[in-house]
Amino acid sequence: MVSCRSAVALMITMTRPQAETAPVRRHFRARIASATWARPVLAGIMGGSMLFTAVPAADMATAAREASITGIQQALAEHQYTVTDLARFYLARIDAIDQHGPTLHSIIEINPDWLTLARDLDCRNRPGRELLFGVPVLIKDNIDTADHMHTTAGSLAFLDSSPQRDAFIGRRLRAAGALILGKANLSEWAGQRSNYASGGWSGRGGQTRNAYAPDRSPAGSSSGSAVAVAADLTAVAIGTDTGGSIAGPASANGVVGIRPTVGLVSRSGIIPIAASYDTAGPMARTVADAATLLTVIAGYDPDDPATARLKDQPPPDFRLALKADSLKGARIGVLRQYAGFNPAVDELLDRVIATLRAQGAVVIDPVSISTKGIPESDINLIDEYEFKDGIARYLATRRGPGPKDLAGLIAFDEQHASAEMPYFGQDEFIISQHRGPLTDNTYREALERTRRLAGPEGIDVALNKDHLDALIAPPAGPAPLIDYLAVNYFAAGDAALAELSPAAGYPRMTVPMGLVHGLPVGITFLGTAWSEFKLIGFAYAFEQASHFRRRPGEVPVE
Repeated sequence: MVSCRSAVALMITMTRPQAETAPVRRHFRARIASATWARPVLAGIMGGSMLFTAVPAADMATAAREASITGIQQALAEHQYTVTDLARFYLARIDAIDQHGPTLHSIIEINPDWLTLARDLDCRNRPGRELLFGVPVLIKDNIDTADHMHTTAGSLAFLDSSPQRDAFIGRRLRAAGALILGKANLSEWAGQRSNYASGGWSGRGGQTRNAYAPDRSPAGSSSGSAVAVAADLTAVAIGTDTGGSIAGPASANGVVGIRPTVGLVSRSGIIPIAASYDTAGPMARTVADAATLLTVIAGYDPDDPATARLKDQPPPDFRLALKADSLKGARIGVLRQYAGFNPAVDELLDRVIATLRAQGAVVIDPVSISTKGIPESDINLIDEYEFKDGIARYLATRRGPGPKDLAGLIAFDEQHASAEMPYFGQDEFIISQHRGPLTDNTYREALERTRRLAGPEGIDVALNKDHLDALIAPPAGPAPLIDYLAVNYFAAGDAALAELSPAAGYPRMTVPMGLVHGLPVGITFLGTAWSEFKLIGFAYAFEQASHFRRRPGEVPVE
């Protein structure tokens, strides 16, 4: 009998190509080219012995197609397939759809250790209480991992340096039994380098393409995370959000996205833009999966002061919010002031309202936010000040060569302009470099003003006036064509809505509400601070009643 761990070591030695002994930090294209070492040489897992067998691809295509977290864990428990089989299934789809075929370019790098990690999970007898046991997860390429993957924010400037440890989120995922399958492409620097950046383009990963129509924008900046989930290249993914970076891609690609209250999820180990607005959140095909993922990544982190509240008040298990009758008696307000940009989207919004009412909700239509006009100049100014401060502190934590401050990043882009700036420049980097310290009154006044107008005098007033539990609005219209000359991040939506929750630090949840000419459009539920549990319940009840999400290529049935 061969022990499980010994068999894994033997299998890795036999199947890993000689190139694996070279430096491990390589580009994803080289990684996918060597993916043939995924083929098994041992068969089946039984007790303490190891006999690996691969489930036939045709069977996996049926068993794992758009598998949920619960479905994956049930299949693993019933030995329908192994973690390794599931990872191989996703890698095959990535090769066929992401790197070839439609070439979605949603994945920037595959974890070179995926096979070792998958086999290690397969060796465990029982998953215990690990909420993500065996579940493949992709994380956005601005979230640190201290492994053999890069963390670059899509920039070529970071290929020769590395983080010193996993981000808090990465540690949480691993502790929950997740298989971090790779890194997702993104709008380079999460869109912070330029106001004219194309959603989903990065110097390192190229142009991410919409899962439903590859000639259309995926929206940004969590483009790859949303596209990979929609195209079934992973079970779930993590995105980050400073403005509309989760809601926009979720809407454009027909998936669920949660931007949590600032402080619910730690930002330590995430390449920063603006500490006042930055957060990270789940992207999934279902509300249930998003709730499970949020339960895993939420929590107190002494390295992020914004999470201090959670030290004595741990977040709830958000899976407990998944009740089909959550809308009964709920009071929901419709922010019509953020609609009206597309007649077809307005028709879908009316269908949403009808569904909410059919589920027992009291819908107040319309309601308004008197402070809609949060000055965009204030938002940009805060981003510029905080980015300069935050990136300097972050770069000090990196190991190895490469830029050590914002001036160094600007110089790198200038020296590598043909690769880094073929379509747009670095206007925001340059403006940010000229900003002063966070003690400047100009910055402090702008921060106070936007928080007040968006939160206490904005969302909270609208909720309290009509005793509402949540607000709804469409975050965007159908995705526009990819166009490097006429950039449109939010697909004809209202940019003021995109900034509203981030400026307040409040949560927002986006779920599919239908298709416009075959292109997905989402609906966003907004609430006050720390109202995620309530929003998840509403979104789940809506999802279960509507089933508005369609797979890419699926013909809608009216």
